[in-house]
Amino acid sequence: MPWLLPQAIAPLHQKALDRFVGYLVERLADPGVDRNALVREELARLLYGRPYGELLELNPLAALGLDPQGITFEAEYYAATDPEKFQKVKPLLWFWKVLDLTPIGQSVHSGVAIRRALAPFIFKRVGKNPKFFQNVEFSVGYNLELGDDVVVHRYVLLDDIGGIKIGDRTSLSDYVNVYSHTHHVLASPDVTLKETVIGSGVRITYHATVLAGVRIGDDAMVGTGAIVTKDVPPHAIALGVPARPVRYKVRHDCPYCRKGEPHPSDLIPRAPDRKGNPDYPDFLPPGFGTREA
Repeated sequence: MPWLLPQAIAPLHQKALDRFVGYLVERLADPGVDRNALVREELARLLYGRPYGELLELNPLAALGLDPQGITFEAEYYAATDPEKFQKVKPLLWFWKVLDLTPIGQSVHSGVAIRRALAPFIFKRVGKNPKFFQNVEFSVGYNLELGDDVVVHRYVLLDDIGGIKIGDRTSLSDYVNVYSHTHHVLASPDVTLKETVIGSGVRITYHATVLAGVRIGDDAMVGTGAIVTKDVPPHAIALGVPARPVRYKVRHDCPYCRKGEPHPSDLIPRAPDRKGNPDYPDFLPPGFGTREA
């Protein structure tokens, strides 16, 4: 018997959900649609059961809190954030975030369906059948690339300001943090953007942290609470702080291992590191300006 069993909701509920998701996708696919207006209108109907204009008259503060133009995200304060790209995805990130706090967002069935519909309009690339649970956080969204059948569980942080790539069939457990930027120890505003790559078939388990610029190979596993500071090879099981491979999965059916060839994750070109703040143009070597304790 498989671990996950199929579930369904009542036909009346499914019909209403399908109609809403279809409407949402149709509107977002229209390049002329005002995403800010669309989001505030739909949130007003979902949360208060009335049009946004009516809510604005009755309760202006509640209405303004639903309007993406009236709120800010942390990423908007970053020098590295592309204003044009972020303004395009910002309304949908706000819709995603607020929706997670509603009953329809807390339900696995409806919440996953709506997030799956939003994903292609937010992320840089998204494969088939993404599965996001509630309360996942992003930095900018537009620098995230996903393969097919990626699963992201509750309260995961995907700091994609420097770029994150996640391969097919990879799973991130609850409270995982994946970073793509670092701060210099001597000058906090000196930020370096480092693309983080997670291969296919990877499992990153509860409360693990993946630091910026790390590459995790195909079929690898990161243990609970581990902090990944260096690359993890394919098939490795990495544990500890800092995480180190302690065992390797024996995969007799792996075609790359049999032929002694690199795995697909090994062949992904490394993106060059970039400075997130133009006031700090030069790279300093690791440990510069510090001494041993």
